[in-house]
Amino acid sequence: SLAVEEAELDDRAVEVASRLAEGAQSAIRWTRYALNNWLRMAGPSFDASLAMEFMGFSGPEVREGLASHLEKRRPEFPTGSEV
Repeated sequence: SLAVEEAELDDRAVEVASRLAEGAQSAIRWTRYALNNWLRMAGPSFDASLAMEFMGFSGPEVREGLASHLEKRRPEFPTGSEV
């Protein structure tokens, strides 16, 4: 993966694609296959993680965290029995 300035993006993309097109195609194919399998397996965990993170954005801790930030004080989060 690369990070480039927007003005360089098209030229860099063509450069990378050209190098890949000139490379060992079976090796590239198998690497792509392995990476795609990894992404398919990681997908459900990522989805669950994201869902739980969003569920946390709607509870009382969010309101207290924001209020304490705006009031410039330490937050007083509810304990486990209060949630």
